[in-house]
Amino acid sequence: MNPDTPVRRPRHRGIYLLPNLFTTAAMFSGFYAIVASIGGRYTEAAIAVFVAALLDGLDGRVARMTHTQSEFGVQYDSLSDLVSFGLAPALVMYTWSLSALREYGPMWGKVGWAAAFIYAACGALRLARFNTQVAVVDKRYFQGLASPSAAAVCMSFVWTMEKTGIAGGTLCFVTPVLAVVTGLLMVSRFRYFSFKSLPWTAGEGVSFVWMVVAVLVLVLLAIDPPRLLLAVFSAYLLSGPVLTLWGLATHRRVRRGA
Repeated sequence: MNPDTPVRRPRHRGIYLLPNLFTTAAMFSGFYAIVASIGGRYTEAAIAVFVAALLDGLDGRVARMTHTQSEFGVQYDSLSDLVSFGLAPALVMYTWSLSALREYGPMWGKVGWAAAFIYAACGALRLARFNTQVAVVDKRYFQGLASPSAAAVCMSFVWTMEKTGIAGGTLCFVTPVLAVVTGLLMVSRFRYFSFKSLPWTAGEGVSFVWMVVAVLVLVLLAIDPPRLLLAVFSAYLLSGPVLTLWGLATHRRVRRGA
C-alpha cells in the first residue's frame, strides 16, 4: 500500500431526523401525562396519552414514506412506547385512583401500587415479545392487546370519569381490576385484528361508505370524545377473546365434521 495514499475513515451511519422527531414528540406527550397527573390534571394527562398514540402512529408511516427506516428508529420507538403506553398510564391510574387504597390500610396500599406495576411490567413484556416476533407473526393480527390500545382503554376510562364528575378515589376498588386485566391482555395469546390489511393502510382506494362512516365518527368525537373512545376501545379489548374463542370453536367443529 502506498504510504501517501490517504486512509479513508469508516463512515458513521447517521440518525434520520424526521421520523425520530415524531417519536420524541410521542415520548414527550407520555412524559407530560406523568407530570400532569402528579399535578392532579388528570384530563390533560389522559389527552396527552392519546396525543402520544397519534404521534406513535405517524412516525412509522413517515419513515416508510421517506424511506428512512432504521434499526435505531425501531428501538427508539419501543422505548418511547414504554414511556407513553406503559409507565404513563400506570402512573396516571395510580395518582388518580389506586393511591386512594392506602386509606384502607397498608395492605390495600400495596395492592394499589402492585396493580400499577403489573400494568407497566406487562407493557414492557408486550413490547419485548413484539420486537422478537415481528418477523414471524401474521401481520393481520396482534398477539395480545397492543400497548397503545391498552393505554387508550385506561385513559378513556379516566377521561370519562373525570368528565362525569366521578372522583378516582371512589373507584379505587375498580381501577386495580382494570389495570391488571388490561395488563394481562397485553401479554396474552389472544389475537387482535391489526387493521394493517385494510385498504387505506395499504394505499388503496376505499368505497364511499367508509367516507360516511368517517364523518359520523368525527361528529361523535366532537360531541363526546371520552365516551366514544371508551366505547370503541372497550369493544376492541373484548374482540380479542371473542375472536380467539370463536376461531377455536370453528376449528373444533371442522375437525369433528372431518
